[in-house]
Amino acid sequence: MTTRRLFAKTLLALPAAATVSSKFSGVMIGAQSYSFRDRSLDDAILAMLEIGLGYCELSASHVEPRMTRQELRMWRKTVSLDHFTRIRDKFRKAGIVLWAYNYSFRDDFDDGEIERGFEFAKALGVQCLTASANVSTARRIDPYAGKARIRVGMHNHSRVQPNEFATPENFAEAMHGRSRYIAINLDIGHFTAANFDPVSFLSQHHKDILTLHIKDRKKDQGPNVPFGEGDTKIKEVLQLLKTRKYPIPALIEYEYKGVETVSEVKKCFEYCKRALA
Repeated sequence: MTTRRLFAKTLLALPAAATVSSKFSGVMIGAQSYSFRDRSLDDAILAMLEIGLGYCELSASHVEPRMTRQELRMWRKTVSLDHFTRIRDKFRKAGIVLWAYNYSFRDDFDDGEIERGFEFAKALGVQCLTASANVSTARRIDPYAGKARIRVGMHNHSRVQPNEFATPENFAEAMHGRSRYIAINLDIGHFTAANFDPVSFLSQHHKDILTLHIKDRKKDQGPNVPFGEGDTKIKEVLQLLKTRKYPIPALIEYEYKGVETVSEVKKCFEYCKRALA
């Protein structure tokens, strides 16, 4: 793993105001940092630089310590916002756009934890929050989102379960009667595995979709597979972003079983670039 000294040395070697360009035909291609869950945040940033990924949705797993539930609640309420501004500065120095922070509001969050999520987002300088949340949390999140003027994209999984996001109806329920700050983080692989069409949904709801998670899965709750081997319409989704000029980042989320993380994410990245050619 990379030491702090080596990480700093690597970033210092970058030219001033360096930026990583990973926009192809107007489409922003990046990664969810969960793709690099096998390494530290510093190593994840270096991996993104090696691959050439210029956009990131930051997973809380790269930010928060591993603690008991009660300890984590206290950490969230008391941690200095300097912790988040330092992370923001790492991405800025690397030239990677930190687009979103994945902070998954759940039913067991108290109001203080919900409110702090928006403080974290402001300290990170992100465009929005994303959340693997319960459907019922939307009503509690909405006032804080409106106060902070930060939108929250609800993340879907494939299993249809009570109070979890999986279906178009789940998104509609969460947004019904809420402000425009409750929105969607669409995982097109999970959506496909639940037997829904991400292309049609994107076309109809693009104004409420903040980020896309790009992965390939088989229908009928099928497994995660290498890009191009499943039923997910990755190329069609990317082409729709291209032709309609939707300003929605397409973020690779590497979850299938591969040989080695960086080489596999590179393959996913190259697949996306070919799909936009």
